[in-house]
Amino acid sequence: MKGPLVTCALLLICLLFQGHCNEHDVEEMPEAPTQPPPQYDNSRAENDYRKYSKQSRGSECVRCCDPPEGFAAYPMYQPLPQINITILKGEKGDHGERGPQGKVGKAGSAGRKGPVGFKGQKGSMGAPGERAKTNYAAFSVGRKKPLHSNDYYQTLIFDTEYVNLYGHFNMFTGKFYCYVPGVYFFSLNVHTWNQKETYLHIMHNGAEAAILYAQASDRSIMQSQSLMLELQDQDEIWVRLFKGERDNAVFSDEYDTYVTFSGYLVKPSSEP
Repeated sequence: MKGPLVTCALLLICLLFQGHCNEHDVEEMPEAPTQPPPQYDNSRAENDYRKYSKQSRGSECVRCCDPPEGFAAYPMYQPLPQINITILKGEKGDHGERGPQGKVGKAGSAGRKGPVGFKGQKGSMGAPGERAKTNYAAFSVGRKKPLHSNDYYQTLIFDTEYVNLYGHFNMFTGKFYCYVPGVYFFSLNVHTWNQKETYLHIMHNGAEAAILYAQASDRSIMQSQSLMLELQDQDEIWVRLFKGERDNAVFSDEYDTYVTFSGYLVKPSSEP
């Protein structure tokens, strides 16, 4: 009985002594960092811990925070040198040659219509322009009064205006003035007088262009003459009485028109 009791007492004493040593070592041990430096590899530390934790420690007191023998200490943090890029920047190079022009792109869609702008100021009056030219000319006039003349030459004056486009026929002079050069058609109609001669000329710038003639007769008749003339600007056309051996006369009255003179432009010279 004494042998086993002595053995148990010795073991108990050893355990109490070892615990006292561990408490003393813990008090004297300086504070260790609770976390390794950021450069330390966590996976490597775990492997080393597993490796050395499997070995039998025996009765030797070892601090849990001390690294095992043969194990390198934590590496110190070394800051990396920084390079100033502005020092290495070179001088600005020469301007290169302009490259070839690229292809023309597709036309874009039309933009929106912009707002209406402000009304501008009224401009000054311009210089007067040239007289407007027309490509039309026509007239038709008549005479209601009879005419019995003994004069050698006399212009036939008309007192009735039917058509006078743009006023090219002058009712006071009895003449048509050409303002549109071209080819014209003219027609003259008169009523003769009994026992009197009717002798008229259609005049073109002082020259006889056509004659209307009727001999003296016991009865009066209607007589006509027509022609086409090519006129230039400012040409004149009118009817003239010519005195022959007998009295020259045309008949008419205030109620009916027996004498008419008409003309119109057929084709202007400006047209091909």
